[in-house]
Amino acid sequence: MSSVTSSWFLRLRTVATVAVVCATALTITHIVRADAPKTAADYAADPAGMLEAYRHVEAASVSDAIEQALHHKSYMSHHMQSIFPTKFAGTALTVRLVKEENHDSNALSGMLSAIDSGGPGSVYVMKIDDGADIAGMGGLMGTAMFARGFAGAVVDGGVRDLPQLKKIGFPVYALGPVPSTSVGHYRFGGANIPIECDGVKVNPKDIIVADQDGVVVVPREHAAEILVLAQKLDNSEHSMYPYIEKFHSIVEAVKQFGRI
Repeated sequence: MSSVTSSWFLRLRTVATVAVVCATALTITHIVRADAPKTAADYAADPAGMLEAYRHVEAASVSDAIEQALHHKSYMSHHMQSIFPTKFAGTALTVRLVKEENHDSNALSGMLSAIDSGGPGSVYVMKIDDGADIAGMGGLMGTAMFARGFAGAVVDGGVRDLPQLKKIGFPVYALGPVPSTSVGHYRFGGANIPIECDGVKVNPKDIIVADQDGVVVVPREHAAEILVLAQKLDNSEHSMYPYIEKFHSIVEAVKQFGRI
């Protein structure tokens, strides 16, 4: 091989090596950036990304994060049950029904208009005054919410038409199934107003997180910081499972991770 040809191959190999090194560096940089945890400021600047992240944390961790950061309870009681195992997160669209016997065909029209005002990611949160044995929603309302992309519904009252709700797969938390109706017994009391649902204050646009452990309400103004803390609690707990399985000791796991 001539010296010219040899020199040409040497230069070509050097260029190729540099290209590989650069490509590797770019890949590593990309991976590091992709894996870097987001901060509260990152989530506050990206509401859609924050809501998506809430869909991947456990309600129990969110509840613990609220107690640690805000020092109060923000979860609903064991009375609030889902009609089938589910997990969702979304923003609260609140509705209140007030008890009033009536013959007004428009007494509940505001409730229906509220549903039509919601969209993807909405969670229908309803307070029915003294309504444990009154169905606040059923198959028709659930189908409308499902069609509009609601994430789910939480009703401080009863629910009916479970076969239809289960058929379409629309998740509902309620105090229990009842065959009754609110028509003629209740009047629309307002939408997108502050309400109290199963003893928990809910404001419009608060974030509702629900899974098989129950329902948690995250105040919108603290949503970003609560999410970051909940993610840390989730990661800590999930790291403890294999540790306990390996060392057969929950005492040592708690010492190691500081979480129970």
